[in-house]
Amino acid sequence: MSRIRSIIRGVGSYLPAKILTNQDLAKIVDTSDEWIQQRVGIKERHIAAEGEFTSDLAVAAARQALDNAGLEIADIDLIIVATTTPDFTFPSAATLVQMKLGMHHGFAFDIQAVCSGFVYAVTTADSYIKNNLARRVLVIGAETFSRLLDWTDRTTCVLFGDGAGAVVLERADLAEGEPDRGVLASALRSDGRHWDKLYVDGGPSTTGTTGHVHMQGPEVFRHAVGKITDVVYATLEQTGFTVADLDWFVPHQANRRIIDGAGAKLGLPPEKVVVTVDRHANTSAASVPLALSAAVADGRIKTGDLVMLEAMGGGFTWGASLIRW
Repeated sequence: MSRIRSIIRGVGSYLPAKILTNQDLAKIVDTSDEWIQQRVGIKERHIAAEGEFTSDLAVAAARQALDNAGLEIADIDLIIVATTTPDFTFPSAATLVQMKLGMHHGFAFDIQAVCSGFVYAVTTADSYIKNNLARRVLVIGAETFSRLLDWTDRTTCVLFGDGAGAVVLERADLAEGEPDRGVLASALRSDGRHWDKLYVDGGPSTTGTTGHVHMQGPEVFRHAVGKITDVVYATLEQTGFTVADLDWFVPHQANRRIIDGAGAKLGLPPEKVVVTVDRHANTSAASVPLALSAAVADGRIKTGDLVMLEAMGGGFTWGASLIRW
């Protein structure tokens, strides 16, 4: 009997041309390169240009993923965009991406789970594929998070950047005895009691404004490592694999100390952990696919590797997905 699996056919990424270094930030807010690197491990971040929108970043990453997969947009049935910063309140960023890619069939929608959005989107796409609602899904994490920042608040403005990453998930029918691959298991969590620990103080129904990011940094850090490890173990338990079986851990790129803390608690050697936070900062829903794309592009992630994706974001939301490359 065959097994339906969602395999990653292609990956892509896009970063805006403008780079904002820690030294640049020190000119506009009371901070320093040493202060930022010691606390979060970030050296620089990319900032979208004026007139460059989330859908534009998403389209660029999507085109690269399609090229990497050897596919055309006509081959895609569904587009899912994970984002906290859509171009408009509505329509969804996904429908704008659909239009800009010239796709006039299938369907498209957004997922809003903040930094966990890409993992939520991969899990959703996997479900659509396994339930015969789509054969190929373009999954994108894209953000212009810089537009939610208060550039006078050094506790938040140093942490975030803009970017997009994408994957093409494709249905594979694996014959009996054929090695397993694709998305093997996922676990998603949320707990709205913690909403005020990381949030934006605006919205259509409350203030009618976009608002700015607010964060209780120590509280987020206190919860992060435990929740990350919990959901990783929950995902592994579904498959019988252990942490020792993992070839690569691709975590949300929020804070180097959180990444290191989670890796240490899981017992993962640092050389198995993909880290891009120093170059990209926290790009919210784009951070996992950006890190994933970087590790595929430089040859670290290879066919047959066992890869764990993980993220945690505002809400709180958190989740993990285990993939055999």
